[in-house]
Amino acid sequence: MSVGQNTDLILLKVLGVTDDPNTDTQIVILRDEANADILPIWMGPTEGTAIRYALEDTVLPRPTSHDLMASLLTHLGITMTHVVVTNVQDNTYYAMIYLCSNGRERTVDARPSDAIALALRAKCPIYVTQDVLKNGGGANVTTWLAKLGQQAHGQTETQDDSPKTSQQTED
Repeated sequence: MSVGQNTDLILLKVLGVTDDPNTDTQIVILRDEANADILPIWMGPTEGTAIRYALEDTVLPRPTSHDLMASLLTHLGITMTHVVVTNVQDNTYYAMIYLCSNGRERTVDARPSDAIALALRAKCPIYVTQDVLKNGGGANVTTWLAKLGQQAHGQTETQDDSPKTSQQTED
């Protein structure tokens, strides 16, 4: 799928990862470039930590699984072009990783947490379909954004300016 030809895709940026105070999960907060919509995705602590490491450019003494995958792609001459959060069904998100090698594009099915962790390491764009952005989301986004800190999202949200979201979903 050529991103340039697909008007259904919306570019996202990762604002950060925060703990869900009600569960033993973490939430990656994604926002569209227009700052109009927020997409929170719940995931396990290990997956959240992998995304945090990538956001902070943390280099560990031994590579994580995501570091290993990124290194393998580079050494094999495979470029990760982008990832897309493609679907949300029964509170579960789905994603695709787009790879290019020798001019041939291939896709790999992935959990959004893994796709995001790899995309951050490969410095490639993260997209979501309009349908997923419309149907995904969660309550109390303003509270989670406040936890990430004012620098992470550029401004403090108010109730009137809160991004549109819907129900809680999980990775």
